[in-house]
Amino acid sequence: MPNQFGSLEVIAGCMSSGKSEELIRRLKRATIAKQKVLVFKPQIDVRGEQSAIASRDGRMYEAIPINEPLDVFTHWQEDCRVVAFDEAQFFTEQIMAVVRQLLDRGVRVLIAGLDTDFRGEPFGAIPQLMALADSVTKLNAVCVCCAQPAIRTQRLIDGQPAPYDSPRIVVGGDEMYEARCRKCHLVPTADSEG
Repeated sequence: MPNQFGSLEVIAGCMSSGKSEELIRRLKRATIAKQKVLVFKPQIDVRGEQSAIASRDGRMYEAIPINEPLDVFTHWQEDCRVVAFDEAQFFTEQIMAVVRQLLDRGVRVLIAGLDTDFRGEPFGAIPQLMALADSVTKLNAVCVCCAQPAIRTQRLIDGQPAPYDSPRIVVGGDEMYEARCRKCHLVPTADSEG
């Protein structure tokens, strides 16, 4: 019997920390338990397979690309027990209301996303979702510079750290982003250049 009020699990961290891998692991367990699952990803995320979420180790899980969080309800089925969102930092703040509606329906909601942007600042609705969550899993990667635990996502432009005033959202993969520790993460400002 489903939880009357649902539950919210957030998986957060920097690039290359295993967020999608952990999300897929939880989804496969729900599938094994014969629970009806719906998985969504933002339409803006054009990396890799459009109709699936994928981990760096090659695992995939079928997903529906959507533009807005409310689009979930056009795919809604009453027997759905688990709803997941990958790369949730790209969704608008509307995701908060959608998650609350799903929780009220007794759904287990799984969210995976970057908790900070390339500047090291809170990203999208992930911080608010973490505050609302029943459980939060915060994952680290390995810093590409010093091999210490990485908690930041470094954006690179022509191999150099992107300046602070760069566009906040630029979708890309390993060619543009690296996992870095706090010490090795650099965000030049106009004052620090020159």
